[in-house]
Amino acid sequence: MDNTLLINLSHQLAAFRSMDVIASNIANVGTPGYKRESAQFSEFIETVPPAEDEDGPQKLSFVQDAGIARDLSSGALEKTNAPYDLAISGQGYFTVKSADGTTHYTRNGHFTLDAEGRIATENGELLQGDGGEISVTSDDGDIHISQDGTVTGAKGQLGKVQLVNFDNERALQKQGDSLYTTTQQAKPVDQPNIEQGSIEQSNVRPVVEISNMLEVMRAYQTTASLTESQETLMRQAIDKLGQVES
Repeated sequence: MDNTLLINLSHQLAAFRSMDVIASNIANVGTPGYKRESAQFSEFIETVPPAEDEDGPQKLSFVQDAGIARDLSSGALEKTNAPYDLAISGQGYFTVKSADGTTHYTRNGHFTLDAEGRIATENGELLQGDGGEISVTSDDGDIHISQDGTVTGAKGQLGKVQLVNFDNERALQKQGDSLYTTTQQAKPVDQPNIEQGSIEQSNVRPVVEISNMLEVMRAYQTTASLTESQETLMRQAIDKLGQVES
């Protein structure tokens, strides 16, 4: 394949990748605790021998996927007044455990009570306190969760919500539903700041994402036009060669 077409292909693949990430951001505008992501790219230089009409080796510039960058800025806090909705103001992640014992971390504080009276996510992952899962009974009355995570009912303290942080938040691996896993050691947050009756919204700004989408579309269309022009030149060259008498 012609080098020009290969370079254009790398640009088109980068545009596809960018569109996938932007689409994911837009799809999660309403997901509590979701963190916006952006595709990152780098330049890959390859040196090739010169063509007949060129002097010296030629450098080709390709686009190379460099991974995903996550925007860790906080989303706006929305007041819900639901007793088990919790928002983190500042640093930290909630710790939750799935039915198979897998530990996940999340900023999505939209919790509820499961059938057994345990504080859990909508998908059934159990919110972890300093002593494990936190259970509530009908005798506990109104539940109060203080800024430091202490959960109290009519009969006293029921547990304390566990907030943790990591040395490298960007290394957390996305698992979907605003859940993350990591091999890093979780560290307790020194001064947790939890707001009961609120949830942290996604930090995605739809207007920005739509603007980025239009920019990527224009870049893709430009590259597609260049590819079409190159293919047209190649067809014309082949046609002319075919008309040359042997």
